[in-house]
Amino acid sequence: MRARSLVVLLGLAALLAVTGTAPAQAAGYRYWSFWQSSGERWTYATEGPATARPADGSVTGFRFAVSEDSGDAAQPRTAPDFAAICARTPAQDGTKRVALVVDFGTPEDAPQGERPPTRRTACARVAPDATAAEALAGVAKPLRYNGDALLCAISGYPRSGCGEQVSTREPAPARQDKGSDGSGPSVGVYAGIAAVLTLGAAALWQSRRRGR
Repeated sequence: MRARSLVVLLGLAALLAVTGTAPAQAAGYRYWSFWQSSGERWTYATEGPATARPADGSVTGFRFAVSEDSGDAAQPRTAPDFAAICARTPAQDGTKRVALVVDFGTPEDAPQGERPPTRRTACARVAPDATAAEALAGVAKPLRYNGDALLCAISGYPRSGCGEQVSTREPAPARQDKGSDGSGPSVGVYAGIAAVLTLGAAALWQSRRRGR
């Protein structure tokens, strides 16, 4: 009986060895993040574009991606360069200029069946008290919002969905043996499992032999 119990325990250990190498699931959200800058770096906005009122000469950015939270959010991949973006839009009395960067993200973050447009920049000339949302509407229509005033789409992308939760795979921490493609347990893991089960079988055989 002791030998049989040993085999069961060894089998469970082998199963845990396999499942322990499976990638973990992490929750993320697919959405448009909102960024601001008055210098050379992006800063995650502390309020939404519907209430933020960027100053003349500032840069506003939007990035579509799958992120877990604001600390994990992906920044726009175009630098916030007001001089370059608004070089062909001269200042005008009674208005302000706001540079906008719209980064539609990568194919990996796109909803199924959609492909992100090419990222773009634009210079919006708007009223002095205009919000970031109003500046965006002037250069990147159509926009789509949900019932909670969350920005869901810029220039019609994506066609559907709004801040939906998705699953992202985290890489397994265990080191892969040479020759492994990372799609499952390594050859070394399977070899170890085989050795464990072989030892268990030998123990069971030895116990039966002694009992004769």
